[in-house]
Amino acid sequence: MMDFNIVDTLSDLIQFLRIFDLNQIPVPLAGVGGGVEVRETVDLVELVKFTGAFLLGIGAVFGIGLAFAAKKFAVKEDPRVDQVSDVLAHAHCGACGYPGCRQYAEQVVLDPDVKPTLCTPGGAATAEAVARITGKVMEQTEPKIARVFCQGGCSKSVRRFKYEGVKDCKAAILASGGDKACIYGCLGYGSCFRACPFGAITMNEENLPVIDPVKCTACGVCAQTCPINVIEILPMAKEVLVSCHSKDKGPLTKKNCQTGCIACGLCVKTCPFNAAKVDNFLSRIDLDKCRVCGLCVRKCPTNAILDHIPNRPKAFVTDACIGCHACAKICPVNAASGELKKLHVIDQSRCIGCGMCTARCPKAAITGTFNYAQVIEAYQAKKAAIAKAKAEKEVGAAK
Repeated sequence: MMDFNIVDTLSDLIQFLRIFDLNQIPVPLAGVGGGVEVRETVDLVELVKFTGAFLLGIGAVFGIGLAFAAKKFAVKEDPRVDQVSDVLAHAHCGACGYPGCRQYAEQVVLDPDVKPTLCTPGGAATAEAVARITGKVMEQTEPKIARVFCQGGCSKSVRRFKYEGVKDCKAAILASGGDKACIYGCLGYGSCFRACPFGAITMNEENLPVIDPVKCTACGVCAQTCPINVIEILPMAKEVLVSCHSKDKGPLTKKNCQTGCIACGLCVKTCPFNAAKVDNFLSRIDLDKCRVCGLCVRKCPTNAILDHIPNRPKAFVTDACIGCHACAKICPVNAASGELKKLHVIDQSRCIGCGMCTARCPKAAITGTFNYAQVIEAYQAKKAAIAKAKAEKEVGAAK
């Protein structure tokens, strides 16, 4: 057995380190019998230079290869995608139906069936820009807004129990469906308020969301966030709505909320356009039939029907009146009067500004109501069409 002395070994190692030259590394002889001549030292500087040059060469080869592959297999993108992306609102709200604005920009350029009007936060200006860039036809869309279908605030509704958890509607709904007695009503913990990307929602003193029509872009984020589904995106022009979602029977609704729809049917009897209908213990207004006259609002015993035109301007008869008596026949509050073929008048103390007389007048002689602009536009278009037809008839007769 070989005798090992650690002291002698350490002494030899120290002596070796003293004579070690960093620039000249001794290399042992190799070969059978040690008779082969080799270099006994290696130049580190020369080795480093060679290694560096080798690595640079390899890197250059791979770089050229990758550049060639990137050019060969590159996917060409339509430059219009960037142009469309630049004009979008970049709210990333998902109202267009795509995960983000970039995805919508790609689809509206590449897919001929995708409409240029889907970016609702951008409004008409964005839609026109997208249509111009993509070469698509710009379709006129009716402005929309978010509507809250509940008026049962904290002072007008009943609570089943006291909720002391996280002040969030989604969290509150986990506690036995929420603390509100009406399971269809707004819980009032502000999930929609916090989710709105445009700051269009505020919470009032009744803990109900209030929509700012100026800021609202109808993106739909609040409607998607609400766990009770009391928020809907509807045309802005439809401003008379049953602001309730309760499908409970009338007595139970009345017990739970002071402003809930009790399905009494008075709105159905009152509506001159057959727009109101009671279904499943809840009155709903057909938006296609509704003319926003507001008569049902005055008849509702629980004030469940909300009029978003609270201050309706009243009607006024101009000198264009021919005394046809049409206004007097249709006025629901007997505010219009006058003799046949003579100038009629509107009793301002009775007029409710429903606009029914304005819409019925054959000469568009009644102004002042909320729908006058629409009525006069239709009247002028009709006159222009009649004049054109008459001119064409005269030209045909002359030939």
